[in-house]
Amino acid sequence: MHKYVEPISVTNATPESERNPDKRVAAASSRVLGFHQDEDGHWVVELSCGHTQHLRHLPPWQSRAWVLDARERQQRIGQAFACGWCAQGADSDTLGN
Repeated sequence: MHKYVEPISVTNATPESERNPDKRVAAASSRVLGFHQDEDGHWVVELSCGHTQHLRHLPPWQSRAWVLDARERQQRIGQAFACGWCAQGADSDTLGN
């Protein structure tokens, strides 16, 4: 008889669904100032540090269903936001607007 070895579950957390998959240090000093949509209709967060970041909800890679709801977006204004640009040491003056 052969011993059955159960394969690893595909529902286990994967690195691309982790909160900080690239292991950058979060810059928690930024705050959400507001949101706007880009030319393709994707939501973009506007941050107090001067940077912006796309907030796409494209399961399974990005699960941000809250960004699709106007009330939930409004509730996030003023909250801390880990800016990926600040974590990389990017200066908002050097980024193209």
